[in-house]
Amino acid sequence: MSEIRNYTLNFGPQHPAAHGVLRLVLEMDGEVIERADPHVGLLHRATEKLAEYKPFNQSVPYMDRLDYVSMMCNEHGYVMAIEKMLGIEVPIRAQYIRVMFDEITRILNHMMWLGTHALDVGAMTVFLYCFREREDLMDMYEAVSGARMHAAYYRAGGVYRDLPDQMPQYELSKYKNEKDVKRLNENRQGSLLDFIEDFTNRFPAYIDDYETLLTDNRIWKQRTVGIGVVSPERAMNLGFTGPMLRGSGIEWDLRKKQPYEVYDKLKFDIPVGTAGDCYDRYLVRIEELRQSNRIIKQCIDWLRRNPGPVMLDDHKFATPPREEMKGNMEALIHHFKLFTEGYTVPAGEAYAAIEHPKGEFGIYIVSDGANKPYRLKIRAPGFVHLSAMDEMSKGHMLADVVAIIGTMDVVFGEIDR
Repeated sequence: MSEIRNYTLNFGPQHPAAHGVLRLVLEMDGEVIERADPHVGLLHRATEKLAEYKPFNQSVPYMDRLDYVSMMCNEHGYVMAIEKMLGIEVPIRAQYIRVMFDEITRILNHMMWLGTHALDVGAMTVFLYCFREREDLMDMYEAVSGARMHAAYYRAGGVYRDLPDQMPQYELSKYKNEKDVKRLNENRQGSLLDFIEDFTNRFPAYIDDYETLLTDNRIWKQRTVGIGVVSPERAMNLGFTGPMLRGSGIEWDLRKKQPYEVYDKLKFDIPVGTAGDCYDRYLVRIEELRQSNRIIKQCIDWLRRNPGPVMLDDHKFATPPREEMKGNMEALIHHFKLFTEGYTVPAGEAYAAIEHPKGEFGIYIVSDGANKPYRLKIRAPGFVHLSAMDEMSKGHMLADVVAIIGTMDVVFGEIDR
């Protein structure tokens, strides 16, 4: 009799569903998974170490490159930790702008997740729909920071600048005729706030489109219902946060339970699942899209009515206005010192966490009183979720691995920081 034994299979890193550079070593009994071992370390970029060699204010752009689908949310956690240590108060208008862009980023993240998750499982169309909406959201990023992805827009003490009064326009080119340009520029005639408001009015209908394509689709349900089930107790023990925890039926959201910025002034609901499977986590994130849209609308209303400063008026932490810098020696010195040495942070430690699209994103900083962190530790939600890969995929088929990776919404930049 020939001996029957399990064989080992390499899943990724070149596999299209191994988002980023995930290498999974799977122990298979035929088509059934006995063990899944995620190998982390192919993308390691030493973000935490690099931050210890840079002044505090120069590490903001590194944060964009962690979870490169939720750029401004990463920055938010970092600047909040610095503000906590400095004991500075952010202007209220800057807080509303931050909350609005956090929610724009949440939609941006969930669009990427929905498109790629559906694509991995075999639904091509949703991907094209989601990326159509991402284009508008990227334009909002670009209007406010000058970059489509790595914005570096948040600063300790506020945000880089106020919202612009006009949107960039499309121009005639060999790819776009006059009719196309007119159509594309239709909702770009006003300010950035007008453009965002136009998007929030259109967006609920788009979410309905995604639901039409997926929610009752029998193939989608066969691929996600009952797959990767995690009980509420187990989800808590494994350290799940965000949609992964809420999908298992636990109503935990830092925006409600430990409010930061102006979330306690806004009305929104926490969507919660019941079954703790891939399908419930999908439903939770779809409802989060609707709630984020609701929050953005409230921020737009407030921002229209309340002008004001968007940055701390202390030149030890914030750059002086450029025109002042050109004619005032003291302002020039402040500017020069801020960009060469940054600012010193009192000795001590602080942890700041935000409700990132993927879960609890936390930054723990230890300062020894210098202008650089003595130690920086990032609590990335994706890392914890990936740790549960073995438990979630045991006993499932090889094809289900793809659905489980998709439901975790992993981005390797933050896992392998």
